[in-house]
Amino acid sequence: MRLTLLACLVLTACAAAQTPVAPTPAAFDGGRAFEDLKKIVAIGPRPAGSEGAQKTRDYIQQQLAAIGVQAVEQVFDETTPAGKVRMVNISATLPGTGQGRLVIAGHYDTKLIKEFAFVGANDAGSSTAFLIELARSLKGRTNAVPIELLFLDGEEAVGEWATGNTFGSRHYVDVAVKAGTAKQIKAMILVDMIADRDLVIKRESNSTPWLKDVIWSAAKRLNRPEFVSDATPIEDDHLPFLAAGIDSVDLIDLDYPDATMRYWHTADDTLDKTAAASLQAVADVLLAALPAIELRIK
Repeated sequence: MRLTLLACLVLTACAAAQTPVAPTPAAFDGGRAFEDLKKIVAIGPRPAGSEGAQKTRDYIQQQLAAIGVQAVEQVFDETTPAGKVRMVNISATLPGTGQGRLVIAGHYDTKLIKEFAFVGANDAGSSTAFLIELARSLKGRTNAVPIELLFLDGEEAVGEWATGNTFGSRHYVDVAVKAGTAKQIKAMILVDMIADRDLVIKRESNSTPWLKDVIWSAAKRLNRPEFVSDATPIEDDHLPFLAAGIDSVDLIDLDYPDATMRYWHTADDTLDKTAAASLQAVADVLLAALPAIELRIK
């Protein structure tokens, strides 16, 4: 009896040693994301076509490579009020078991402002740092569908918004539509300006209702007060996806109840106005909502 039990234990141990162990998903670490944000802000202004934008792309790709995720560049030229500008979208796809894919996107460029050095800690350092840390978190996860992390260039207008904006998302969608691959995108989640210390994310009016419902239901389960029921319309990188018939949602804080505290597109959009806890709040809600989103689209 003892010999039989011992033999079983040995055989079991050997079998376990030979069985591949699936990687354990890493938890999203808001503090680590904030460290990425610090490094991105330290680059300085990062408008499309600038040296700062190139340094930001280098940083993104270095961080993705460090976890074994390959980045792909989509290079294009856009005519702007400042002339022709070279822009570059970056994408990284994490494998999934189902068909189609989910796109989670944010822009990395800052607005071109000549009067002062605009470092854009919240706009758009926060989305860039968030997507980098999200890649670390999702790398070891068994995804129900492939998840494409999309770092968009050229969201900001060169000059006034009406003279041209969302260059990167419009180009990305145009290419996908012409190639016939847009139909593979089952949903798109956009993050923008998500690190404000006093984070308030409203239900963006143009966004697809079922996506909002899933995400806000997750926020309610987690008792996250940052996600409120008020609605607001925002023009952002999700609009080209919606125009192509792709279900999309924009998670953005553009709420400044006190006009004296407004720092959007000013020299005051600095690191001290942001918080790791805000990045963590958005990640907690998004990751909690992800299984229901995957179930809907796989």
